[in-house]
Amino acid sequence: MGSAERYVVVLVFDGVDLLDVTGPPEVFALLRWETDDADGIRVVLAAETLDPVTTSAGVRVLPDVTFDEAARLPLDTLLVPGAVEVDDEGQVRAVTDEGVVRRVRTLADRARRVASVCVGAHLLAAAGLLDGRRATTHWSTARQLAAEHPAVRVDADPIFLRDGKVWTGAGITACLDLSLALVAEDFGEPVALRVARQLVMYLKRPGGQSQFSVPLEPVSTTRRMDDLRRYVDRHAAGRLTVADLAAQAHISERQLTRLFKAELGTTPAAYIESARVEAARGRLECTDDTLDRVAAACGFGTVDTLIRAFRRRLDTTPTEYRGRFRHRG
Repeated sequence: MGSAERYVVVLVFDGVDLLDVTGPPEVFALLRWETDDADGIRVVLAAETLDPVTTSAGVRVLPDVTFDEAARLPLDTLLVPGAVEVDDEGQVRAVTDEGVVRRVRTLADRARRVASVCVGAHLLAAAGLLDGRRATTHWSTARQLAAEHPAVRVDADPIFLRDGKVWTGAGITACLDLSLALVAEDFGEPVALRVARQLVMYLKRPGGQSQFSVPLEPVSTTRRMDDLRRYVDRHAAGRLTVADLAAQAHISERQLTRLFKAELGTTPAAYIESARVEAARGRLECTDDTLDRVAAACGFGTVDTLIRAFRRRLDTTPTEYRGRFRHRG
């Protein structure tokens, strides 16, 4: 993406989830710190009027433009957050407003790409934008989405999905992962990872990652550990041992083990394996590499070692993982 002015429009309406609204703009703001190519991006909040909008948290936000004004902008990305209500039995349901749905439909026609945040997928579905597409949403409303919109292929597991020009995100904090994926699409993975680091997200989670099974790695609390983690990332494909890490940190292996346990709650060997599994997942999702090539490129050596690590970490095989989470453009 060049420096020509392009707009990221975030829809806001009464009852909208606050973090869904504020998370993506923060990602794009930090993006401008990391690359001059993002100077032309403008993030604006759009609503029916310019009156303050009260979010689900009770915090009011001020729209920058009306929906009518947004329709006249050079609209690059339309971000659609959602809203929920909780009934007397504690059941969470996504709520949609027909007026907002009509606006989503109109603005989506003018956008290069459209992305829902969390339960915003219900608005996209109501607008007909998810018919025939694979989509995700927050796990608590996935059954509702499937029941109300049978033409949508709902998958409640991934944290975000892309199907054509339409993206859907899962949980509330997954708005950051989704926004980073949009950044990666336009500016490349290295830039997106630098932005993730500014957000103190050690790993930028791939879209195929489950909402349930594999959390983000814990954040480092010391520069020494931060340096060690970067070292593991850079050298995961090669021979990497506990002794190598201890030498890199200029401490004994026993001290290294204590450091990993105190900071990350794991062992150095387990962390190395985890980093290699993460690298392998990326290749399985984004390339057609054979398992032999994936194993070699990610430091496993053999396919058997790769398979055992996947079973241990993800309770699946590399082949099954690729079949489920291979990116579809």
